Amino acid sequence: MTILESIDTPVGSYAPDFELPGTDNQVHHLSRYLNKFRAVAVISMSNHCPYVSLYLGRLKKMQAEFANIGFTLIGMNGSATFGHPTESFENMKVFAQRHQLNFPYLWDPTQDVTHSFGANKTPMAFLIDNVGIVRYKGMIDDHPDSPLDVGQDYLKKAIASLLKGHKIYPPETEAVGTSIMWRN
Repeated sequence: MTILESIDTPVGSYAPDFELPGTDNQVHHLSRYLNKFRAVAVISMSNHCPYVSLYLGRLKKMQAEFANIGFTLIGMNGSATFGHPTESFENMKVFAQRHQLNFPYLWDPTQDVTHSFGANKTPMAFLIDNVGIVRYKGMIDDHPDSPLDVGQDYLKKAIASLLKGHKIYPPETEAVGTSIMWRN
């Protein structure tokens, strides 16, 4: 594993636009999502991450809960595939089908978009408003082991606040998860 310095898109700045292939065999553009939705959450994911596995049910539930009021979630895998065959695009398709994802799952084969966002863990959330500004980034919630634990649902609260036009607090948290595997 190589540790690289990320560009890091701070809260309050424009999210990097992207054009990435999805497991649905379509090409996905952030700008098209921003034209269609009031809020977009990009979640840094990987097939092998145990934390992603813990959060999949919660992510699918958030997508279902907010989809009808101008929100969509997008999963993005920017983990290196060399030496990590579980992260291949074909395995991403299997992963998406096996887990019946109700949101797009995109592949960042060059890791450029992952770098531009400043993602360093999986999962890591980036909530973007409809003009492309990152309004929240960090952890999904502070109780990864169980959705039943009492704690802070940071991403869900941020989505609700953004859709209501309210200030998001806190705008940033430290992501907890598995370090992204960078290619050499």
